Amino acid sequence: MARTAAQRYTPAILLTVSLFFLWGMANNLNDILIAHFRRAFTLSDFETSFVQQAFYMGYFLLATPAAMLARRRGYKAAIVTGLTLYAIGALLFYPATHFGEYRWFLAALFVIACGLAFLETSASPLIAELGSPETAARRLNFAQAANPLGTIFGVLVGKYFILSSFAQDEKALAAMSAAERTATLRGELASVQTPYLVIGLVVLAFAIAAALIAFPDNRKQGDAPAVPTAKALGTVLRDRTLVFAVAAQFFYVGAQVGLWSYTIRYAQVNLPGLSEQGAADYLFASLVLFGVGRFVGAALLGRVKAPQLLVVFAGLSAVLAAVAVFVGGTTGLYALVAASFFMSIQFPTIFAIGIGGLGPLKQIGASLIVMAIIGGAVLTAAMGHLSDLAGINLALLVPAVAFLVVLGFGLRATGTAGDVEFAPAGH
Repeated sequence: MARTAAQRYTPAILLTVSLFFLWGMANNLNDILIAHFRRAFTLSDFETSFVQQAFYMGYFLLATPAAMLARRRGYKAAIVTGLTLYAIGALLFYPATHFGEYRWFLAALFVIACGLAFLETSASPLIAELGSPETAARRLNFAQAANPLGTIFGVLVGKYFILSSFAQDEKALAAMSAAERTATLRGELASVQTPYLVIGLVVLAFAIAAALIAFPDNRKQGDAPAVPTAKALGTVLRDRTLVFAVAAQFFYVGAQVGLWSYTIRYAQVNLPGLSEQGAADYLFASLVLFGVGRFVGAALLGRVKAPQLLVVFAGLSAVLAAVAVFVGGTTGLYALVAASFFMSIQFPTIFAIGIGGLGPLKQIGASLIVMAIIGGAVLTAAMGHLSDLAGINLALLVPAVAFLVVLGFGLRATGTAGDVEFAPAGH
């Protein structure tokens, strides 16, 4: 019977795994947009953080409505809704380019993120439920291996289709009048239009596919009666592991988003004369290491308990971020890139530990963890402000401290592993 069910839902499982790719691509295209918009609109580091603020505000505001829709209408309704919003947001880059104003691009990114809130709130709990709770962390890490592939693809698209046309000679720009320079830089905004239109059409095709295939119906859970959302929220908030997981995810996502958002900026400051395209190579290397780390981490979870591995990876991330702060130069840049390897397992592992003991209330807990993604907006803004005041190197203190919070969560989870078992995968 289990085999028949697995065969029945194979298309839904494959599509769900592809969602990790799609939102990874959207997330890391933002890192390219930050560098692109910084020149086109002559922005400060803090002003460039508006990209991530608008994006992660969409996650924050829509995570709970997404969980409510998934509970009432099922995974399928939430995923179709998320894909539709994602597609609409990407297609809004067409009018945004026409108006040529920063705020219109921010609005389009906000709509994309609203869609991603539905996808992330549904996809991770769905993968976690498709098997034993003891191996949920490993299963999520394997499923989310598609995420770094999406991030790598997003950076390649950005590098070759957005930044590649953004190579105006600085001396030539300096020789122009203010009006000519503004017109030239704004003209470069057209390079973002085609990639996002293609993405919008592809995501729309995924939405149509999702509407036509069968998904597991999470509304038919016979192990517990239906719980009103308000009461369910109160119940999950009494779970200390979940509450700490929300805090840890807030700081982790803030660290990840901030670190990748300013990798290009850090590279150019610490290697004077480096072009934006050359700096983007370091971001690309970071994402490749992130993907490798995801596979290595998933394999290690077959031998090491999830909380213990999280402690090691978070601790090493903090050390490498500190090297980027206090050493700088080529060594600091290499440390910054290397940190991505150890960031790899942190999001899915925090997620799995956080919802591991919630039973049928997993989706409510998941929505709170997804809301914590607002850390990507808050900490990125803090980094931008600190960079404007004291330089980009010192701004990396923010992710260094954030990784210490994740380390603390891992230590606590290690001490309470008896509440939620994370046995070696394969058992």
